[in-house]
Amino acid sequence: MTSPSMQATACAQPNIALVKYWGKRDAALNLPAAGSLSITLAALHTRTHLRFDPALAQDEVVLNGRRESEHTRKIGGFLDLFRARARIETRARIESGNDFPTGAGLASSASGFAALAVAADGALALGLAKHELSMLARRGSGSAARSIFGGFVEMAAGDRDDGTDAFATPLLDAAAWPLEVVIAITTREQKATSSRDGMQASQRTSPYYRDWIATVPGDLATARDAVLARDFEKLAHVSEASCMAMHAVMLATRPALIYWNGATLACIQCIRSLQAEGTGVFFTIDAGPQVKAVCLPQAAARVADALRGIDGVEDVLASGLGEGARLETVSA
Repeated sequence: MTSPSMQATACAQPNIALVKYWGKRDAALNLPAAGSLSITLAALHTRTHLRFDPALAQDEVVLNGRRESEHTRKIGGFLDLFRARARIETRARIESGNDFPTGAGLASSASGFAALAVAADGALALGLAKHELSMLARRGSGSAARSIFGGFVEMAAGDRDDGTDAFATPLLDAAAWPLEVVIAITTREQKATSSRDGMQASQRTSPYYRDWIATVPGDLATARDAVLARDFEKLAHVSEASCMAMHAVMLATRPALIYWNGATLACIQCIRSLQAEGTGVFFTIDAGPQVKAVCLPQAAARVADALRGIDGVEDVLASGLGEGARLETVSA
């Protein structure tokens, strides 16, 4: 149990899936229909302060300096998972901020719920193991399970109905293969269709969905082998294939889910031109218009310059691979 006004601050970074996650086998428990493999970024951060306070009648959420009533119920439900373990009912105030665009295809929900999970664990002194934190973070956002860890991370879909085998595990430390990621920001606007809603629509209506799920185990095995062997060309091939297959599922959804804009396509064409010149780079794109160019370290500056020159690219961010979610402070 916790003493009054227990609080903690945690930090987490978003992750970028190389073998993609799109679709759930259980929506209530947020269980993925297939596994995934990702890299955690170093340069983008979510910082979350959480305070449990007996004086509060309900949970309060402040995101990027603005009170968020729309997401309070979901976040409150997520915190209930931790309150149940601590055997308390105390409401909480959550203040969270991102130093990158929110809800725009940069995995802000992944870093957000990973940071919140770690902060809740710290504030309530639960002492949960990393795989337990990953399972709990998954309940808030499927991709948040991966942001508990740094470097290269693999997420298991699991087989159990209760989801106790659906969590992420670290595959390779960031320092063991220090790739760089150049991100082309093509808009800072929030996407019209959330990933959660988009997944549900694809599962219901896309004729490609079943075939997509069937390809993931093979892609995961290939990507895992590529990471462990530090085989950039092999990882590039499977990552781009997984990305395009996921977006094919989206495009075949009814009505079609088109997360790209004109600059997104221009970035893809630019990266393919760089590849033809022998530059060590490949692209991946999540449910949004931003393009992530994964590079060998010596290629990052060249890639950033090329993407910066594309009409419609508002900004270019560069990042190495980072660590997992972590506690910064705990106080009573």
